[in-house]
Amino acid sequence: MQVDNDINGGVFFNVVAQGGNVTLELPREITPALTGMPAPSATFTGRDADLKPLVEALRPGPAGERAPRVCAVAGLPGVGKTELVLQAARYALDQEGWFPGGVLFIDLFGYDNERRLSPERALGSLLRALGIPDEHVPADLQDRARLYRSVLSAYADQGRRILVVVDNAHATEQAKPLLSADPRVPVLVTSRHTLTGLGARLRDLSELDEESAVELLRSALREARGKDDTRVDDDPASAAALAGLCGYLPLALCIVAALLAELASRPLSSLAGALKDNRRRLERLACENVAVRAVFGLSYEHLGAEQARLFRLLSLNPGPDLSTEAAAHLADADPYAAEELLQALARGHLIEQGAAYGRWRMHDLMRLYAAEQGEARGGEDAPAQALERLFQYYARTTGAAAVHLAHAAGPDRAGPEPGFATREQAVAWLDDERANLVAAAVAAPGLGARKLSLILFETLGGYFSLRRHFDDWLLVGVTAMQVALDLDWPLAQAEVMQNLSVPMRHLRRFDQAADMLEAARAVYRKIGDRSGEGGALSNLGLVLWETRRFDEAIPLLEEAIAVHRETGDRHGEGVALTNLGLVLQSLRRFAEAVEVYREDVAICGEIGDRRGEAQALNNLGTVLREEGRLDEAATALTEACTIFRELDDRHGEAQALTNLGVVLARQGRSEEAIDAQTRAVEAFRASRAPHDEATALSNLGLVLLTADRPAEAVAPLDEAVAGFRRLADRDGEGMALTNLGTALRLAGRTPEALDTCARAVACYRESADRYREGMALVNLAAALGDADRAEEARAAVDEAVPALLETGVLAEGATGTVTLDGLRTLLREAGIVW
Repeated sequence: MQVDNDINGGVFFNVVAQGGNVTLELPREITPALTGMPAPSATFTGRDADLKPLVEALRPGPAGERAPRVCAVAGLPGVGKTELVLQAARYALDQEGWFPGGVLFIDLFGYDNERRLSPERALGSLLRALGIPDEHVPADLQDRARLYRSVLSAYADQGRRILVVVDNAHATEQAKPLLSADPRVPVLVTSRHTLTGLGARLRDLSELDEESAVELLRSALREARGKDDTRVDDDPASAAALAGLCGYLPLALCIVAALLAELASRPLSSLAGALKDNRRRLERLACENVAVRAVFGLSYEHLGAEQARLFRLLSLNPGPDLSTEAAAHLADADPYAAEELLQALARGHLIEQGAAYGRWRMHDLMRLYAAEQGEARGGEDAPAQALERLFQYYARTTGAAAVHLAHAAGPDRAGPEPGFATREQAVAWLDDERANLVAAAVAAPGLGARKLSLILFETLGGYFSLRRHFDDWLLVGVTAMQVALDLDWPLAQAEVMQNLSVPMRHLRRFDQAADMLEAARAVYRKIGDRSGEGGALSNLGLVLWETRRFDEAIPLLEEAIAVHRETGDRHGEGVALTNLGLVLQSLRRFAEAVEVYREDVAICGEIGDRRGEAQALNNLGTVLREEGRLDEAATALTEACTIFRELDDRHGEAQALTNLGVVLARQGRSEEAIDAQTRAVEAFRASRAPHDEATALSNLGLVLLTADRPAEAVAPLDEAVAGFRRLADRDGEGMALTNLGTALRLAGRTPEALDTCARAVACYRESADRYREGMALVNLAAALGDADRAEEARAAVDEAVPALLETGVLAEGATGTVTLDGLRTLLREAGIVW
């Protein structure tokens, strides 16, 4: 006999008489659980990429479709984890049919020792919110969890699906009993720790970007004071400064907005000025009962002794991030032990993983908090010794890396150096640590480690040159110079000044570079350092070449060569020879230039200087090209490209490529030439080398002209003209204008060609380059001829001939050749491609 017991109108526990079938029916009306969820902020912004996957995880799907049952959002204190899940919950609740049963929200206060909820208490609260009377809530954790899961499933069975939000969990053990076993009942969890034990879809939340941070300030002020509060729009610079001083942290930004809202007349610049004081910033980031320092403190209090010590020491590093190995030296710990401590701090989001595995960063405000705690525990942490260990690690490892770069040898020549098996490893380490090394060098004098600035300036020069980090080089050099002056070390002063001239020259600060080298030369002479004096002379000659003071450069470079031969400095001799070659080439003394370049190639091969060899071959290729020896030029430039590529010198390779492209074009290999120039432009652009980029763009236009594609040549040549003009390089601008005038003329754009050619002539007259002035005049004559302005064309030719005679392009006796066609013939006979 079948007996059906229909139990309805409530939920029953303990002893219940059962028949064959029991139906559990929940109360038809319950108090909506939504009433316990805090209201989402009306100023939420900048989190679309984080909000979307949470919302998608909550969207009801077809039966059997897998979606994350639990989503866990983690991040450092104040980053906006709770706000994000509230926004996701609010959106989901507003969608018809998603969660008819409402939302269960509970704050576990996981980081507050006084208010933290145990899983038992949390379950009791949730069961009551679900309509379970107190007398039916079991005492045991396991029983409560079992009942909780059963009730959530029962609601889902009746079409009353519920969303659960568990906020501020401290550990997996605190949150896990609150999860539903039913895939129809999703759970959103927030924590300052990454809770990998929940089987959840993990999402780490970072600070806002600058635009979103400023928008949060704007929205919060208008929410508090109305749309008439336009302080953010009226002073965008101060708004951006405030956002940066807050570290783009939503909690800090909201506190700043509240402080500004208190006084509607307070300018943003006033508060920004107050927060610039690092020593008092955390103190001032407080409003009523909300303070950044207090929020951070709740996490710090939960650290173990070793974790807390490392957390405090991490604030000592002047740079933006830290490797595991550097942290191990800082803490005087085994690398594996340091890694475990760092991982624990990262799980609690007191630090964050950096851009790559094994690197760690600390939020700016968290760094200030760690420094405060470190000051309070200075006697225990011994920060001076910790910083000394870190700086010794930086100096020692940078020195080992620099040896590889100084050898500049290919993979078959470089022997292992301490810490690095290959040159590639050394360069990769420097790439990773560059920002830290620069910061350490600049901060060292103020931290009692003045000599570190000198050491790093000396050892980083080769790397800065390779990667073209001239601003960093200059910054470190200025600091090193001050140290050398403070220590009253003449030799160090001279060496810093000489090396400092290199980034100044590349940054086109030629006058300052020349002054530095003159001062260095005087000091070297005073202390009797002939080798140093030779280096200063060589570098000064190069600066004079850059400023087209050729007649002054030659005797200096010849003196430098003599000094280096006297002292037996073969490397210095080779550098001076190449510098002299550049001057001779500019004076169109090609045969002499070829000779000195070949001599430098031989010296570099003798001493194993692969990078110097590649540079000399690159220069040799360009002068062979000028002489019309195209096959020899292509061979030299191809070999230069190969060596630069072996050395991972992307900029050097691009220089050789752009020169090779011109040769390939003249050999009729147009497509190869265009490809080479395009790759060179991209490489220069990527390495932020605007002058070289403009040169490559001009060469690309020239190659397209050679390929009879003048219309396509106009765009890159326009870019080249603009680039040279921005850099105030009138000679380069004239070169690009000359090529652009030709492109416009051949493209049938005669009026534009006339104007462009006239501007090219003006540029070369200003730079006193008679050869190029003559060629620009020939171009102008051709454009005037196309415009049927024969008399003016003839006048331009008459002006061009003396300039070309003066520079040796035309032989004596050509003065009678005044027609444009005749002049063209003479230029072709002279090997000039026009």
